[in-house]
Amino acid sequence: MWNEKLVDVFLELGFEQSKCDHSMFVKTSKSVFIVLLVYVDDIVITGSCSYEISRIKSLLKSKFLIKDLGMLKYFLGIEVLKTKDGLCLSQRKYCLDLLAEFGLTGCKPVNTPIEPNHILTHLCEKDNQTLPDISVYQKLVGKLIYLSHTRPDIAYSVQYLSQYMHSPTNAHFKIALRLLRYLKGSPGKGILFKKGIP
Repeated sequence: MWNEKLVDVFLELGFEQSKCDHSMFVKTSKSVFIVLLVYVDDIVITGSCSYEISRIKSLLKSKFLIKDLGMLKYFLGIEVLKTKDGLCLSQRKYCLDLLAEFGLTGCKPVNTPIEPNHILTHLCEKDNQTLPDISVYQKLVGKLIYLSHTRPDIAYSVQYLSQYMHSPTNAHFKIALRLLRYLKGSPGKGILFKKGIP
């Protein structure tokens, strides 16, 4: 119910609801671009005009009981760090929690996310027994998929591992654990969006 009222208010304010993501609302005019993202009871607002953002916040406060938490710092497991160069998105805590979950907080890091193809082929041929409980592998790969949103350096490895979600072998699980060892080397790595670059 409240969500319908929220949508109605956004539409009254001149926002358009995204057809691809119904939780995103966009308002554009000649020189102003504002985006609202709604997740359960949180709203993230950003845009090109701080005056317009303040005006929208005031209008929302007049219609709903809301609390302004200030600059975005953490959202859906993604840390948002504002730097002099721009905005950095990182999943450091998420990555460290993942290492802890699989008992790898004290592991020795490796320099690459995945071995070369000829080594993978040999490993998969040698250790091809299907995992007795594939749910652990599926859970790990699912978490790695989410982590890859801010870690493009692991995208190929995660894509490789995700091909075997329905019948992973011991070798695939070892490859996934090796990827965690790679992440141990730089858990705070993320994506930097530089200022002034479209």
